[in-house]
Amino acid sequence: MLRVGLTGGLATGKSFVGRALVEMGCHLLQADHVGHAVLAPDGEAYTAVVAAFGPEILDHQVINRKRLGEIVFRDPAQLARLNALVHPAVFARQEAWFAEVRKQDPQAVAIVEAAIMVETGSYLRYEKLVLTVCRADLQLDRAMARDRLTEAQVRERLARQLPESGKRRHAHYVIDTSGTPEDTLEQTAQVCAQLKRSAL
Repeated sequence: MLRVGLTGGLATGKSFVGRALVEMGCHLLQADHVGHAVLAPDGEAYTAVVAAFGPEILDHQVINRKRLGEIVFRDPAQLARLNALVHPAVFARQEAWFAEVRKQDPQAVAIVEAAIMVETGSYLRYEKLVLTVCRADLQLDRAMARDRLTEAQVRERLARQLPESGKRRHAHYVIDTSGTPEDTLEQTAQVCAQLKRSAL
């Protein structure tokens, strides 16, 4: 089994590429979904996060992720505090998933999709790293349209992410999604073929 990380900046097409890789026979786990699960009322990180950030992050006993985000995303120390509480639970679930995939398919390409993989150093947990990139103007337009954000809000979010050049240094494969969907799929198929060879 080959452990692969899939990452990229805001609105660079990670999810599109992830879905395509699944259709091409890979296994995919979205770290975002796991993060939601560990913060749910019955999740492993729920009690510790509420204790750390207070009852004001709750909405009918459910963690309001937007409210929590407003607290942590403008304060690196608070974000680091949240990550220290959430990441161990997320990684434990990822390891359980990898074990299950390996049992079902010993030659699998098992991919974890996450946005800030290089920033947190978690890219080191994978044998290969796939990076999605696109033109800066396109990234801005996509993020504004998808997330209904202003240009200033998108630029603020991008400023908190590592620049593309910093991520490229760690990537084994780069998929540029600036062109047509067909072009992106062609690049993805080429990367997928190489990953499958590495998994043998």
